[in-house]
Amino acid sequence: MTDQAVDTSGPAQAAGTAGAKEPPDVTTHQFFGRARELKALQEDIGRAGLDTLAGRKAARARVLLIAGRPGSGRTALASELARILAEPGDYPDGVFRVSLTEPGGERVPGERTARALLELLSVATPPGADEDELSEMVREAFAARRALILLDDAVDAEQVDPLLPDNPDCLVVATSTGPLTGIPGVRPCTIGGLDAGSAVQLLARTIGQVRITVDPRTAETLTQECGGRPAALTLIAGWLAARPGASVADVAKQLRDQREGTEQPGVDRPLAQAFRLVHESLPPAAARILRLLALAPAGLADAHTASALAGCSVSAAESVLDDFVRRGLLRTNGADLPQYEMPGCLAPLARAVLEERERPAEIQLARARMLERTVRRLQACRAVTDPEGSPARRRLDGLPRSLRFPGPESAAEWLRIREPSLLASARVAVRDGDLDTLARRLVAALVRALAVHRGTEAAAPVLYGLHALVLDVAERRDLPREKAAALLNLADLDARTGRTREALTRYRAALDAGRAANDLYATGRAMESAGGAYAELGDFNRASDWYGRALAQRLTQGERADQARLYGRLGAVHTYAGRYGEALRNWRAAAAGHRRLGDVPAQARALSEAARVQEYAGRPQESLHTCREAVDLARRAGDVRLQAALELRLADTLDRLGDPAAARLHRATADRLLGEEGATYEIRSPSIET
Repeated sequence: MTDQAVDTSGPAQAAGTAGAKEPPDVTTHQFFGRARELKALQEDIGRAGLDTLAGRKAARARVLLIAGRPGSGRTALASELARILAEPGDYPDGVFRVSLTEPGGERVPGERTARALLELLSVATPPGADEDELSEMVREAFAARRALILLDDAVDAEQVDPLLPDNPDCLVVATSTGPLTGIPGVRPCTIGGLDAGSAVQLLARTIGQVRITVDPRTAETLTQECGGRPAALTLIAGWLAARPGASVADVAKQLRDQREGTEQPGVDRPLAQAFRLVHESLPPAAARILRLLALAPAGLADAHTASALAGCSVSAAESVLDDFVRRGLLRTNGADLPQYEMPGCLAPLARAVLEERERPAEIQLARARMLERTVRRLQACRAVTDPEGSPARRRLDGLPRSLRFPGPESAAEWLRIREPSLLASARVAVRDGDLDTLARRLVAALVRALAVHRGTEAAAPVLYGLHALVLDVAERRDLPREKAAALLNLADLDARTGRTREALTRYRAALDAGRAANDLYATGRAMESAGGAYAELGDFNRASDWYGRALAQRLTQGERADQARLYGRLGAVHTYAGRYGEALRNWRAAAAGHRRLGDVPAQARALSEAARVQEYAGRPQESLHTCREAVDLARRAGDVRLQAALELRLADTLDRLGDPAAARLHRATADRLLGEEGATYEIRSPSIET
């Protein structure tokens, strides 16, 4: 749980669990106290470790650990250390930060942490890769870099160890509640509250020096009442700033009155006191928004999220959120599309008050409103890319103005900023299981928005996780049609990343689900894809069997385009298996199917493959005749590159038949065609697609 930073002088970079490369410091920097800890941490970097004492070069990155309770400022201290170390250019490849704990206290899975680091490094990750594979990619990515990695809020050494680069030129700074037993050579720098002078300084920065000077002794007493905890002091400073007429003595007395009922496991009493005081002093509507923000996925919210949770207008919610930033309750990224983050140390306090003050039915209704609003925003995000006058754009025009986007660029930027929150929202909705219908709509809308704005290839790693969520819901709710669709999508991604056997298992499971749902499309698609997977594995007998099953179904349904395509699939696998008679029969059936459909280019390509098979079978005269027929079709279709490739094939065949003069003419024709096209054409073997 990310702490409230001591330095709140400028807009914060809301990283969440997705990770963030530390932004350059563009604000007036203020950091109070911790001079002794900073000095000790810097000295620890050069301290001799066990490897050095044994005369060996250090094999891994040095790990510095800052240990402290939530709200102690451990994250702020780590960020300040990173800033100091990065300034001289000792780590030219940058500072990279990820959080290892969710705002609710759950540990972030290692697979997601590794993927977040790789994304920050702009390293493409294969969809469906497991934690071990991704952790290895992280270590390889940092092997040639000199970088500083900030691992915030580690639960234990098992989270940190897989991410440690095998490179002593890198430095890892971790924060945790306690020691990381299991990582050798790590001495925790344990922190508590700020010293009195720094704590008073922190108060004065927000409320002004005058109110401190009037009663300096009470100001020191107040910092002691807050335990010197930066998070608690920030909240109290915000409370005083909102009440210019209140004195330091007033807030100190109210804090003492808050002592009862603020004992929570894992939470400092001073922080709980300060949060309760601030919450109770807010107007009822604002206090309710603060409580409901505990439901914001990944601790991240925007005005629409707060508006939906509380059932108020977007403008009213935005005003309240900005007020919370001034009070130290939230941080914001300060962007044109502002996103707000609740510090992790405050999240359990907000949730406790929420469960205490709101009925379960009200909490569920708020979550449903938030999910419904998110679905509508995602639908608008996708629809804005459609042409004017399309059905989607007409539906978009019917939405309230606050839900719409000015154009595709602003929609894409919103999706980029909100992606960590959107993914967290989908995960939480599916995990809870109480709003599965909304969860399914949310995942579907998110898949479509990511596909249209990022492209299916670029978004494949994210889409893999979303399809897995759909599968979870489908299995829990016994929805065979959705299960078949999710399995097919996951299998396709497995096949594209070389996990062919895993893909085959999923295709066969999709076939079973499709049959249970009586979904002919899913069963046909599963059989055809299983054939492609077997072909990829080189098992052409099974491939032809599965293609044959798919073809039989398409023949009964009268789907001519699918029939023609499957005849081509069968022709390809029979060619690879050396069964030239079967291959030729299927390629000719494919050509006939394309002819009936009026698809001249496809007919030409099928005939060109038939000519290839005839050549393989030792029938050059027949191959020559078929190839000429294909050339005529390619010419009619205007496919210059295919025509050129076929001319070259004719030339090769004529050479083998002992007619070099005719072969030269066809090669000259091919050269002329390729010169006009300005490209080359590669003649490939028949393709086997999955």
